[in-house]
Amino acid sequence: MDRQVRGQEKTGMNGSFSPSRPPLVKTPVLMYAILLFCFGVTAYLFGVALVVPRYLLGMNAQLRAINEWIVWYSGIPVTLGVGLALVDVLALLSRKRPDEPIRFDPVVDRHVTVALTAYNDEASIGDAVRDFLGSPFVKSLTVISNNSSDNTMSVASDAGAIALNEPNQGYGHCVYRCLQEGLAATDGAGLIVLCEGDMTFRAADIEKLIAYAPHADIVNGTRTVEPLRAHTTQLSTFMFYGNLFVGKLLESKHLGRATLTDVGTTYKLCRHDALKRLMPLLDPTLNLEFNAHFIDRALGYGLKVVECPVTFHPRVGESKGGNVSNLRALERNPFRLC
Repeated sequence: MDRQVRGQEKTGMNGSFSPSRPPLVKTPVLMYAILLFCFGVTAYLFGVALVVPRYLLGMNAQLRAINEWIVWYSGIPVTLGVGLALVDVLALLSRKRPDEPIRFDPVVDRHVTVALTAYNDEASIGDAVRDFLGSPFVKSLTVISNNSSDNTMSVASDAGAIALNEPNQGYGHCVYRCLQEGLAATDGAGLIVLCEGDMTFRAADIEKLIAYAPHADIVNGTRTVEPLRAHTTQLSTFMFYGNLFVGKLLESKHLGRATLTDVGTTYKLCRHDALKRLMPLLDPTLNLEFNAHFIDRALGYGLKVVECPVTFHPRVGESKGGNVSNLRALERNPFRLC
């Protein structure tokens, strides 16, 4: 059976695509290799740092044996990591990458249903709603307030949105409710856009997300393109590269299935039929790492995920998520992806 027939088999009568065939080799060898390598390098650097108390604090007799043991044996996980990485990339990759043609499933109706998350965003939600409703691609908009204590809901409603409250506290619960409402507002061929109501993202980028939609079930916005992101945002250098690292770690888990540079962004477009199948696999109790969890589950299920560069602006009001501080950002635990 040739590649073209395989691609046709994946297309239903309505033009929608079923999930890709699962890879023959599922074990995320490269991801474990990266973690082993990072552990070894960290151990080595810790061993080198022990030189300071050894000689400056007069603890050479007590720490010398431990220091030498750590430095010597830190090479084991580094060597294992490099070896496993070579095995996965050179020997196993061909059995992981889907053997199928480039997908092109045209979008007939380019209108979208938008759902915005909001938590005490009274200062920004009105402008965000008007921005999105002003887009020629937006046919309806819902704002999900996560128990806001200010006037977020009334401001959103006055601006023209359907304002609803999600009583279960937490980012995951709020995003999950947005996705539920988006599904309820669209038919089987509809497009759903998830975003935030703090003005960090703009409606003008919807057209770009739609442009990538023929190639994917989920189009994930990425904030990593330098000319497209303001440098006065809450996305600090630590968070920027930390998010990039987690994205590459997740990419290594699903080697050959996606290119990922930003798994922390809320801004994404989902096809109705794909999102409906994905919803039972999502855990809304996850908090700051929910977006990474969303992409992980989508790729694991066999859905097509493509990144699209979007603009990123300074938020209006105070940040309440992982961007509050670098310490808070560390709560986005990448090891939950393992």
